[in-house]
Amino acid sequence: MALNDTLAIAMSNILNAEKVGKDSCIIHPSSKVIKTVLGIMQDHGYIGSYEVQSAGRGGVLKVNLIGGLNNCGVVKPRFSVTKAEYDKFEKRFLPAKDFGLIIISTSKGIMTLKEAREKGLGGKLLAFVY
Repeated sequence: MALNDTLAIAMSNILNAEKVGKDSCIIHPSSKVIKTVLGIMQDHGYIGSYEVQSAGRGGVLKVNLIGGLNNCGVVKPRFSVTKAEYDKFEKRFLPAKDFGLIIISTSKGIMTLKEAREKGLGGKLLAFVY
């Protein structure tokens, strides 16, 4: 099995466990990008805490789910976005205005689209959550 997009695998694992009603899920392999995205989701109340279970090769994360997730996924292809195009992608990936968040990778790190707009940064779209 080829693991081409580990973020997509992590997001689908979280969504599937949430839909089935589980209270936690295991993500393998883990990466810095996945940990940062999980941190943003945790800060905004979509998931509970997460912990590193093994830091060996690949690594394993355990994510506690709190039932605050309707949908999440990655943006494929990873569109490059300028400040002027933010509204277009919010309309495309989120169900309503000011509902949910889009996670974007910028030159100043991974953040939400709202933070990138405040800082005047463009970047590449990574994921959406609502």
